Amino acid sequence: MARAKAVREWVTARGGLAHGAEARDAGFSRRDIDEAVGADLLRRVRRVWLVAPSVDRGRLLAVSCGGRLTCVSAAKRAGLWVPSGTAVHVSVAPNASRFTKADAIIHWSSPPVPVRPRTAEQPLINALFHTAQCLPRLDALTVWESALNKGLVTSGALTRVGWRSSAARQLAEAASALSDSGLETHMATRLAPFGVAVRQQVWVDGHPLDLLVGDRLAIQIDGAHHLEQVQRRQDIRGDARLVLMGYTVLRFDYAQVLFDWEYVEATVLTAIAQGRHRAA
Repeated sequence: MARAKAVREWVTARGGLAHGAEARDAGFSRRDIDEAVGADLLRRVRRVWLVAPSVDRGRLLAVSCGGRLTCVSAAKRAGLWVPSGTAVHVSVAPNASRFTKADAIIHWSSPPVPVRPRTAEQPLINALFHTAQCLPRLDALTVWESALNKGLVTSGALTRVGWRSSAARQLAEAASALSDSGLETHMATRLAPFGVAVRQQVWVDGHPLDLLVGDRLAIQIDGAHHLEQVQRRQDIRGDARLVLMGYTVLRFDYAQVLFDWEYVEATVLTAIAQGRHRAA
């Protein structure tokens, strides 16, 4: 039983999921593995995957489909900004049988980065490839910029990838590391068609502005968890400082930018009509 428990600990240390061949490569015998499964310490999925109770739902569903976690599901595991949703995104080979799976979105494709066998998750580049194919362009752009902002990939690396997709190539050209969050990307992209200069992460008096429209219209965006009292007091101080320096400050929150865009757009355009974006 000691060896069976050791197998479980080994699988648990790998996120609760491991290929049986890897377990044998690590020195565990078939008997050790069979004993762990027989004692309900682990269970098998598709005969080759060993699963511990600690495994997350996404990776478990991916291997049960014979695929790999990808798109926004892999991006979320990497800590990137992703749009809300509960479906698990799974990639399978383009020639795999067509099927449906409850709570799963299946991607039949050949992403650019080759992936070694016995892998339950697509690498970041492939996950970004699938977001380009799957999401509305603006949502996909926020995911890509989140990866850049966190330093998980560089702009140069993205532009050199052979994407095999016009949507991905366009995103590689458009993405930058300027956005502190996907919310800024949403807003800057949506304001761009109105022909007024919109800059991101502009430093004024030693502090960054999320967006600066023209010369004097400062826009600050509160994230989804922007609730701490200390942070709120700092924001109020910052807004007051900017007003005393001659700026107009508009502050919006996560829900407004994503789900009440008509209000946000109308407010910003009214400020522009009043000339608040121009230097005195």
